[in-house]
Amino acid sequence: MTISSFFIKASRAFQGYPVAPKLLLLGTISSGGLVAYAESQSDAGPPPIDSNQNEVRKKKVVVLGTGWGGTSFLKHLDASQYDVQVVSPRNYFAFTPLLPSVTCGTVEARSIVEPVRNIIKKRRGEIKYFEAECVKIDAANKNVFVRANTDTTLVGNPEFSLEYDYLVIALGAQVNTFNTPGVEENCHFLKEVEDAQKIRRSVIDCFETAVLPDLSEEERRRNLHFVIVGGGPTGVEFAAELHDYFQEDLVKLYPMVKDLVKITVIQSGDHILNMFDERISTFAETKFKRDGIDVQTGCRVVSVSDKEIKVKVKSKGEVCSVPHGLVVWSTGVGTRPVVRDFMEQIGQANRRVLETNEWLRVKGCEDVYAIGDCATINQRKIMEDVLAIFAAADVDNSGTLTIDEFRDVVDDIIIRYPQVEHYLKSNHLQDVTNLLKDSKGNDRKEVNFEEFKLALSLVDSQRKSLPATAQVAAQQGTYLSKCFNRREQCEANPEGPRRFRGSGQHHFNPFRYKHFGQFAPLGGEEAAAELPGDWVSMGHSTQWLWYSVYASKQVSWRTRVLVVSDWTRRFIFGRDSSRI
Repeated sequence: MTISSFFIKASRAFQGYPVAPKLLLLGTISSGGLVAYAESQSDAGPPPIDSNQNEVRKKKVVVLGTGWGGTSFLKHLDASQYDVQVVSPRNYFAFTPLLPSVTCGTVEARSIVEPVRNIIKKRRGEIKYFEAECVKIDAANKNVFVRANTDTTLVGNPEFSLEYDYLVIALGAQVNTFNTPGVEENCHFLKEVEDAQKIRRSVIDCFETAVLPDLSEEERRRNLHFVIVGGGPTGVEFAAELHDYFQEDLVKLYPMVKDLVKITVIQSGDHILNMFDERISTFAETKFKRDGIDVQTGCRVVSVSDKEIKVKVKSKGEVCSVPHGLVVWSTGVGTRPVVRDFMEQIGQANRRVLETNEWLRVKGCEDVYAIGDCATINQRKIMEDVLAIFAAADVDNSGTLTIDEFRDVVDDIIIRYPQVEHYLKSNHLQDVTNLLKDSKGNDRKEVNFEEFKLALSLVDSQRKSLPATAQVAAQQGTYLSKCFNRREQCEANPEGPRRFRGSGQHHFNPFRYKHFGQFAPLGGEEAAAELPGDWVSMGHSTQWLWYSVYASKQVSWRTRVLVVSDWTRRFIFGRDSSRI
């Protein structure tokens, strides 16, 4: 029996049963397809209803960027609930902590990237990706204007726009040159995979040029002087990688210039790695000195030309010139032009970076969120709400708070204002009620408003801005996706802390960053680590911990295998010095 004759007989059999105006039969065929057949009760009945008309329109979510924040958001988002569109000029995710390793061939560029389409095809629901760059955000009309990043000679209009109900800005940041003359023209950066590949070619160019005939020793020294501006994790790791590259591989290929190579790190602060524990900074400086890497602290670059850098020594106030063959600029991040334009639209023109609240919603835009390096969380001060907190806790309207009344709102206070917990830890206070003790440390049964206000007056000093790191961006992306996944559920049953200004609860708990530590590879198979619990580790064992953590944090098994195989290849065969 054919499939069509089966459905015809089935419809005749059910014609005498006016149970429903329409009968829908579904069946699967051997090829895996879905076959549907519908039969109206009578010819005179109402026309069949298009099921698409009854389908609730999914909210449109547009995600800008495929870095740590954007990719983490997409990996954890239930895309079946939304119409998701992703816009990014690069069609891959890059594991940026390994970029310094790419500059010297320790790891290959393709080993640390995963195509975006590989990531989104594994998600539940459909996610559309466009390889394009967002050139403008129209907050008033909920539109983003986009320009394709593909070959302009191909057929089609490269410019288009996308409407959104919710917008997630995860565009990251650009290198901050601090308007120093000559930086854009004469320095290398280390933000993207292309930057690392360019540095790798330039390093080989410096050595190949230095061994050409008819060069003076001074010219050879200048070509082989590598300067890193910035003593943060990226600059320090690149200096360490470059030193290992020379000592382990290039010295065998260019023995005639082995005594002319010099690596200099210029840092404006008093120490390199000054965001780490002081013990790590000291360890790194000692190791660099032992390795022959020149660390110049307390120096600020005032200009860069193609042949030299002019540096101002803060202690002496004098300006000196430093000849160079290659300069890598690694001194911080700045806001991208498209984000800066958006900030001007929404009244944040005077800010350095896009501001969000504790739920990662952009202030001034109800349905726009920002995560990663392009934004910062403006944590609300507890003193702004101290009167409302007191009123909420004073349930009997007595004008005073008892310890029990305070305990009733403590959990909500700690969730809503994380600086309270930081303040307790910094002052070694075991219980939040210790804040209510008098000046002599004695317990009080109750406090009035002024005493309550005084007790919390120093708490806001512990408000902290989160660092612009991959770890922060990834956690923000995961948090935001979970909020999107549970939006309807939490709107009906809020799970956040109480609203001290107003009634009810916040729909979600605010974002809370959890620090899992940070590494600083220092070359020579040594590294330093600052881990939770004020634990500091340095040496060879820490380097192996770094290997295991970075391998496990890869975005896919493909990149995990490639990275580990690159490390293994380097141990056996050394680094590849081909200029490709």
